[in-house]
Amino acid sequence: MQRRQFNHSIVFGTLLLGTYRQAWALSLADLTDQDASRGVKAALEKGALAAVLLLGRPDGFLGNPQVRIPLPGYLNDAARLLKTMGQGKRVDELVTRMNRAAESVVPLGQQQLVGAVRNMSVGDAKSILTGDNDSVTRFFASKTREPLGETFLPLVTQATEKVGLAASYNRLAGRAAGLGLLKQDEANIERYITGKTLDGLYTIIGEEERKIRRDPVSAGSALVKKVFGALK
Repeated sequence: MQRRQFNHSIVFGTLLLGTYRQAWALSLADLTDQDASRGVKAALEKGALAAVLLLGRPDGFLGNPQVRIPLPGYLNDAARLLKTMGQGKRVDELVTRMNRAAESVVPLGQQQLVGAVRNMSVGDAKSILTGDNDSVTRFFASKTREPLGETFLPLVTQATEKVGLAASYNRLAGRAAGLGLLKQDEANIERYITGKTLDGLYTIIGEEERKIRRDPVSAGSALVKKVFGALK
């Protein structure tokens, strides 16, 4: 008798678990296109604003090892030699200025980032919702990298012109690129900083979105909870 009851319990538990899993599996399919799109937009706008706030302040880049902008490859190695020659202060100043330039321009990208989210198609939203870990980064890069680069570059140039070593960097980097020691896109400090600023911005936006995926409740939005909770 006990054995029969035990077997019935197993069967009931298995059926219950199967029903529970099916309910979650169906919940994503049952989302309307409108809900899916609005939920993703709410999450990405929140993530974009959080990233701008985190990076667009003193030490947003310089104090964050994940996005801190170093001198590129070969020149980063050469900087060690310059420091042994008494040029350490100027090298450190350049690296600081590079990161300060990034921190100063990031807030200016907020409107374009939010605009990209609000103009997102339903197809884009669904691709992000069911996509890989880098789907958010790829979306923002495809929609905003070029226009943000055009916005950031003149301001980055102004910031680096205040450091005399910037012109020396471009001359040295140009020669290094000609010898194949440096990538062409790293041969101009202003373009290099602009590119790294965008890389860091998209990285942090992606991280903020992944936080929402892990804990939809923390977003403080019933719609975001409903949409991203369906992925659990």
